[in-house]
Amino acid sequence: MLSKIARRQFSTAGVSRLYIQNNLNNDQTHPSLQVDPGKKVYDFRSDTVTAPTDEMFEVMKAASRGDDVFQEDRSTKELETYVADLCGHEAGLFCSSGTMTNQLGLRTHLNNPPHSVVCDSRSHVFLWEAGGIAFHSRASVSPVICRNGIHVTADEIEGNLIEADIHTAPTRVVSLENTLSGLVLPIDEIKKISEMARDRGLAMHLDGARLWNAWQASGVPLHEYGAQFDSMSLCLSKGVGAPVGSILVGKRDFIDRARHFRKLFGGGWRQVGPLAAVAKHCIENIVPTMPETHKLAKYLADELTAMGVQLQVPVHTNMVLIDTTDVGLDIQRDLAPVLLSKNIVIGGQRAKSRIVLHHQIDRKGVDDLIQGVREAIAARAVEEPLRQQQAAASL
Repeated sequence: MLSKIARRQFSTAGVSRLYIQNNLNNDQTHPSLQVDPGKKVYDFRSDTVTAPTDEMFEVMKAASRGDDVFQEDRSTKELETYVADLCGHEAGLFCSSGTMTNQLGLRTHLNNPPHSVVCDSRSHVFLWEAGGIAFHSRASVSPVICRNGIHVTADEIEGNLIEADIHTAPTRVVSLENTLSGLVLPIDEIKKISEMARDRGLAMHLDGARLWNAWQASGVPLHEYGAQFDSMSLCLSKGVGAPVGSILVGKRDFIDRARHFRKLFGGGWRQVGPLAAVAKHCIENIVPTMPETHKLAKYLADELTAMGVQLQVPVHTNMVLIDTTDVGLDIQRDLAPVLLSKNIVIGGQRAKSRIVLHHQIDRKGVDDLIQGVREAIAARAVEEPLRQQQAAASL
């Protein structure tokens, strides 16, 4: 008889999908209307779009210029030690992207196929890393449907674990993401999942691309999160605002092995000290400003919902995921052109958009976006009766 963790619960029930899951089209092409490059552009598509500042270039100019592949660069070593210490881990590895640090972390855990990774069905490692788990680690993925609409639970993860059997690819890694779509995964739930996983000898990996936001929103220090994971990937070019980079932390022998895989992946980089130095500068100077960004996001959400725009999920940090169905707006047809005329760029398709705030979005940009939505709703209210009249006349 199969044990409890071998009996996975498969479901064909319909599940509400977020914009980021089912809309690959992020087209911003409106040939007759573009932003004015001579004025400030407010880009709400992602927190990856922040531009390096003059101050950052001064920091980069003062950095060391050693060879990181030879592990001879001072600024890189300082960043790796700094972030590892913040997270309560022994060592760190500075890489070019969050996809790379996630894939290196998972590959370093997954040594002997057949094996699998269990994760949230909405997670970046499953949806947005080009099938890297299958390609790099020869592993399958068990995506877990989050029933509360916010975060996965220990019971849901446990119900999707796969035991070793001649027919299966047994679970070897539990991969969590915090934040996910701007939502904070509560530390108490993480602890339950970690305890359950470690009791079964499973590795715990965190995609913490926006863990900085979770830290600032929840007050839970990075080392408390870190105690629950064997490896953590933390992006430096999203909310942190650095030009490039992400960092993987874990035990020293784990990071040594990951460093070897980084070279195998073609990810070794040489005189990277300036990028490491500015990343550390951004952690120290931009991360503390995140609570203000979160307040702006909540203000934006409140103003939009007051106009009848629906939220796909609650606003915990810097993301506002909207659904404009009830106000009759198509993002690309009705809203994006109005916002482009105000030097505001958003992504989205049909009635859904993910609006992301970061340290280069200020109150004026948010107020201009709110006004743009208001104007688009008003214009649509005038256009829709005319369209219906024209449709009726053509019958």
